[in-house]
Amino acid sequence: MYNTTAALRTAFLEFFKSKEHQIVQSSSLVPGNDPTLLFTNAGMVPFKDVFLGAEQRPYTRATSSQRCVRAGGKHNDLENVGYTARHHTFFEMLGNFSFGDYFKQDAIKYAWEFLTKVLELPEEKLLVTVYETDDEAFDIWNKEIGVPAEKIIRIGDKSADKKYESDNFWSMGDTGPCGPCSEIFYDHGEHIWGGPPGSPEEDGDRFIEIWNIVFMQFNRSANGDMAPLPKPSVDTGMGIERIAAILQGVHSNYEIDIFQNLIKSTADLLKVEDLENKSLRVIADHIRSCSFLIVDGVMPSNEGRGYVLRRIIRRAVRHGHKLGAQGIFFNKLVATLVAQMGEAYPELAQKQAVVEKMLRIEEEQFAKTLERGLALLESSLADMQGDVIPGELVFSLYDTYGFPADLTADIAREKGLSIDEAGFEAQMLEQRKKSQAASSFKADYNDQITSQQQSEFRGYDATEFDGKVTELFADGQSVESLADGQQGILVLDNTPFYAESGGQSGDKGEITVSGGSFVVADTQKLGNAIAHYGTANGSVNLGDLAKATIDTARREAIKKNHSATHLIHAALRNVLGEHVGQKGSLVEADKFRFDFSHYEGVTAEQIKEVERQVNQQIQRNLPLGTEVMAIEDAKAKGAMALFGEKYDDEVRVVSMGDYSIELCGGTHVNSTGDIGLFKIISEAGIAAGVRRIEAVTGLAAVEYVHGLENTINQAASVLKAEPSALVEKVEQSVAKVKQLEKELRQLQDKMASQQGSNLTEQVKVVNGVNTLIVNLGAADPKSLRGLVDDLKNKIGSVVMLLVASNDNKVSLIAGVTKDLIGKVKSGDLVNAAAAEVGGKGGGRPDMAQAGGSQPENIDAALAAAEAFIASKLV
Repeated sequence: MYNTTAALRTAFLEFFKSKEHQIVQSSSLVPGNDPTLLFTNAGMVPFKDVFLGAEQRPYTRATSSQRCVRAGGKHNDLENVGYTARHHTFFEMLGNFSFGDYFKQDAIKYAWEFLTKVLELPEEKLLVTVYETDDEAFDIWNKEIGVPAEKIIRIGDKSADKKYESDNFWSMGDTGPCGPCSEIFYDHGEHIWGGPPGSPEEDGDRFIEIWNIVFMQFNRSANGDMAPLPKPSVDTGMGIERIAAILQGVHSNYEIDIFQNLIKSTADLLKVEDLENKSLRVIADHIRSCSFLIVDGVMPSNEGRGYVLRRIIRRAVRHGHKLGAQGIFFNKLVATLVAQMGEAYPELAQKQAVVEKMLRIEEEQFAKTLERGLALLESSLADMQGDVIPGELVFSLYDTYGFPADLTADIAREKGLSIDEAGFEAQMLEQRKKSQAASSFKADYNDQITSQQQSEFRGYDATEFDGKVTELFADGQSVESLADGQQGILVLDNTPFYAESGGQSGDKGEITVSGGSFVVADTQKLGNAIAHYGTANGSVNLGDLAKATIDTARREAIKKNHSATHLIHAALRNVLGEHVGQKGSLVEADKFRFDFSHYEGVTAEQIKEVERQVNQQIQRNLPLGTEVMAIEDAKAKGAMALFGEKYDDEVRVVSMGDYSIELCGGTHVNSTGDIGLFKIISEAGIAAGVRRIEAVTGLAAVEYVHGLENTINQAASVLKAEPSALVEKVEQSVAKVKQLEKELRQLQDKMASQQGSNLTEQVKVVNGVNTLIVNLGAADPKSLRGLVDDLKNKIGSVVMLLVASNDNKVSLIAGVTKDLIGKVKSGDLVNAAAAEVGGKGGGRPDMAQAGGSQPENIDAALAAAEAFIASKLV
């Protein structure tokens, strides 16, 4: 009945829906506003703030099938993927959650009912574990569910001095919510080696954990005290791949329907007959993680999440290379993945074209270096002593050819070798130190401030508002007052000042109190408070009644630019494709920048079309509407959410007619016509797959256009042409300059040849060898190479060094005829002289060049060359 993964997923969600659980859609693989996690790596991650009490949901029971990735950070399964039966970079976690609603009894009852009644797993095949002292859970399993006592295993702490460190005790961190857990295991049968949990053979594959039920029962303090939680909660997780393997009668996760279809598709594509090949497993796993990471906005890059994605792509490509792949192949598997998982995750189907293109581009880039990197590795291994690849070589492959260390480790394992991980990390650390040497960072003492207050933002409709001073800070400390001229932070209970958020910069202005005023230079969020950063003018005291007034001219300019970011977002998606997503912005009064995901350069024609569309919407004078609604309703309406942002259940939707609908908490114009004019001033790439547009609006756009017009008029005046004929005049001037440059080079070559004739008279004979060392003064450096060849032809056999200097730069060139390179090498000669003028160089044995920056030392360079030649011609 549940012989497909899709059917199993539906059955699980529908079962818990029947138990009054809210079905919650899988969240992004990029955790919203959680810097502690690289990726969503467990089903409970989207509910983390709910469990901590920092977020409220309209339901107390939830169920989900959450997509997860473990390929970086603490949970990194990458190296094991493909070589074991149950390791994956991407997996789905089925879960049910209680937020202060039901607890142990119902959680255990639901799990057992689903496994034995819905899925009809034989009870005799199941056994459970509980925390050693959790008698309550033991009794529920034994007395209420009916599991025999011998099939309930108590798992204690790993050592007597490490209390609560057990496989059956879960914690969110060193402090905070924690509690015992109960795991359900499936017995795959005596024909597979392994023992039950807690036994010496527990690492075998016979007994496999399929479900973990966590009872969040305590709050652990910093001193280790365990206080009961006022609202105990439940968090469960069951890997869909593991339970699917059981239902489909197979032992390895790679034998279930999803993987088998991906493996067969890969084998057909690469013409591989052995379907048990480990490389097919690696590729089948990696296409899932890579595709969903791109769907969730991650782009390949050299840092952070993008670097992990790049590593996974390159590992898959390398395994394809092992299987004999000819040309690009990895992106062709996306269609099979969409057929398998597109119904459960519609966003995968919607972004199929984007995923395919990103994978193709990344594979093409890696293909350029793969062969050379593999050749270097093979060559180095042939000469290597021992069975450990040195860290220096691992780093060189990473630094030069983009080989992640785990890719080199993968290759090493196939050859029975290992890598020197410590040596590699030492090299990486040294590189980081060098790259950071030019930078120094100083922490602001205000970073450590925490506010206990809450501010109400009143600035959507008001530019001034009355409030009360509820907190003051100075020098990182809470204070009762600020003296005249003292810098600090002021918090109000109500304020019209917008705190920097969503790319919109914070407001400036003034807050007046009875004893003076506070000049606001910036506004930032401080927990739930809005913090005004500035300087006291007179005395400001805690509890003062205040009138807060923002800089309205600045706010109006910011509103124009902020509204323009919404229009440009929509225009870019229209012109470049729906893969475009906002990756960041900075909205200031004079201009704004907008970062977006795109995998190639934007053409001049595309820039022009984006400008045209935005200005068209401005001319339409679309009314700007705002509405607060449930986030699911907002998404149904078509509102775009920003990548990496975390939203509450109720969100503010900003719409501009039918052209743009986005979730946004910022301030905006009343209608698009208020923007006036929009003009892009620059477009460039800032990271792999990310580009940046800078633009201006309103009067700033008019001034920018006037500036361009003035530049054109000035250029036309210099070239004595009408502005309309400027391009033709410039083309004529460029052609004339090129002709003159050609004639000048011909003249310089002729003069150099004549000079060469004169230089032959300066040849000296040292121990029977012709030598020529000469300072040519301000000669053209570009003519030196030709002059060396000319002198060789004229003199026949010679060792020479020519020096020229221009604009405080020194150019040196050494030449040695082939009959003498056994005695003198040009590279050695030129470096002996270059060292005296602060430079170095290199080249072939018969000709080498160098540069320097100390023309005052040319005489010393000539003397050094003469001494060097004499030493070689003894």
